[in-house]
Amino acid sequence: MDAIAAARAVVEEDHPDAQAAFLGGSVVTARRTPMSDLDIVVILHGSPAPYRASFRSGEWLVEMFVHTEATWHSYVDREVRKRRSPLLWMCSDGLLLFDTDGVGARIATEARALTSVGPPKMSADEIDDCRYAITDLLDDLAGSPDQSERLFIATELVRRAGELALNISGSWCGGGKWLARRLETAAPGLSERLHDGLRDVLAERIETLVAAVDEVLDQAGGRLWVGYKRAGTL
Repeated sequence: MDAIAAARAVVEEDHPDAQAAFLGGSVVTARRTPMSDLDIVVILHGSPAPYRASFRSGEWLVEMFVHTEATWHSYVDREVRKRRSPLLWMCSDGLLLFDTDGVGARIATEARALTSVGPPKMSADEIDDCRYAITDLLDDLAGSPDQSERLFIATELVRRAGELALNISGSWCGGGKWLARRLETAAPGLSERLHDGLRDVLAERIETLVAAVDEVLDQAGGRLWVGYKRAGTL
């Protein structure tokens, strides 16, 4: 059974009275792989929404995100404030499987409008917090003689530098593979430079990664450690 037919069958079996449903994620794109699952957003009138569940249906792994129209808005509002909203993108870029009363079309329209506007801008304090944390990690990387420590420091630097690059460019954030995919558009070439830097750290060379991370920091004001202060923070 193909992905669309399988997703419809899952919703009909689990929630035959659903108002609307979306199929999102990689499975509906050219990036689909043999490991792609069915990311399904279901809109109900009420209980048992909201909930999330992961399960197998036939040959497919399924992640189901079940909401009412009201809880969809509340969850999206919370995620948007974090500048990262998988739920929003599943309904913006995903396929509307069915829509019994127009709620699916309303959600799709709002999702596309929100993704188009972009995430909230980082405050100056938030940028400084990121600069401080990354600077501290760079010092740890330079000072650690332990290769195991360096591995974990370096992977954290890659993630934080990637997220900062997205934030200062006004782009949406993402986790895992979506961090790399968002960087392709927001900061072309940065993923490759971070990858090369991490590879070099594994070969006991830190200079390539440091240069890539400093490239991002320079766009945000440079390294920050001496003079950093936050009231009420212990």
